[in-house]
Amino acid sequence: MGATIEKLEYKNKEIPLIFEKSETLPIFNLQLVFKNSGSMIDGNKKGLTSTTSKVLNEGTKKDGAINFASKLESKAISLNSSNGFETFVIEISCLVSEYETSLKLLNQLLKDPNLSEDTLGKIKTLQISKLKQKENDFDYVAKQNLSKIIWKNTQLENETSIESINAIELKEVKAQLQKILNLDNLIIVVGGKIDLEKFKSDIASTIKLLKSNGETNTPKITVAKKVATKKVKKNTEQAYIYFGSNYDIKYNDNDVYKAKVASFILGGSGFGSRLMEEIRVKNGLAYSAYGYTSINKTHSYFTGYLQTKLENEEKAKALVIKTINEFVENGATLEELESAKKFLSGSEPLRSETFSQRLGLAFNLYYKGLDQNYPKEELKMIESLTLEDLNSFIKSHKEMLNLSFSIVTK
Repeated sequence: MGATIEKLEYKNKEIPLIFEKSETLPIFNLQLVFKNSGSMIDGNKKGLTSTTSKVLNEGTKKDGAINFASKLESKAISLNSSNGFETFVIEISCLVSEYETSLKLLNQLLKDPNLSEDTLGKIKTLQISKLKQKENDFDYVAKQNLSKIIWKNTQLENETSIESINAIELKEVKAQLQKILNLDNLIIVVGGKIDLEKFKSDIASTIKLLKSNGETNTPKITVAKKVATKKVKKNTEQAYIYFGSNYDIKYNDNDVYKAKVASFILGGSGFGSRLMEEIRVKNGLAYSAYGYTSINKTHSYFTGYLQTKLENEEKAKALVIKTINEFVENGATLEELESAKKFLSGSEPLRSETFSQRLGLAFNLYYKGLDQNYPKEELKMIESLTLEDLNSFIKSHKEMLNLSFSIVTK
């Protein structure tokens, strides 16, 4: 059947509603997605939004975390909140037989979240513990240091730290929750073996619990113009090399499909990719090497990483630069293009095999302003892409050559 884009009428508002019917699976899945409400709104309180999402996973103040969790488990209901950089999501998943119970428990949670000093203290302790563990995760260290370089003076620069978590106060979590649960930023994603009109009626009790604070805007974040290399010395047996640069393309650009093909050829396809071939196969400098473009509503960039022996650190870094330079200057080969076409045409349909995948895809298409039929159209465009057009596109993105590096070494 495929997903349909509906509107839920509430007072004088039209709330976007993405719906996919399941005729066979007796399931119910609901996502309340709040756009422009992820960690991008942390400001100078890094970790505030993720802490707020974790509070919503601690049940109601009346029941407490354990008793509320027992209510969910007894009905096999999953009720979780999470956030990314751009969005905040509250999700329900259960059998359709527990449809009404799940909405009832959702409403209880929204009315009476477990906002207490004890709950916040527990969450902060767990987060700080994880951060301490990550101090010896050198992939994490290298990745975070790269972010500090390429996203300097933006919302993406500062990582969550022990200090920033310690500084979070309960009153700030309460204020952040009110800021996040903004009716004007809401997108409803729902699917399962349910009647849509009944759902529209039933969800009204949940919508009433959300306040209208005015729709917020999506910021545009760009990679820092100044390139740099940052080295950190740790007690490590190998070098961790992360690299990144600007990638000047918008999420809804007509050439995004070309970026997908180019990214696949350069570093996203594992064995057979240009980076893997040059760095591992031909020179034996790393077990693996990856590079890919990340194209989002708020920001786009190119990044990659590898691990190598300490003595090969400079050689591997130089080879990364050389390989990317040659790719941008000369483009892909016909063999690489044909291989990419075969893989993408075969693998893309698998990304929407399950019901949850289809529902997620439907949301992503709507969120990016694309037609629900876009994946099929994209495959057609990839299939008809010529080497000349692809290489013209690759050569037009010389901003990729301005690479910054973050290295953890001994």
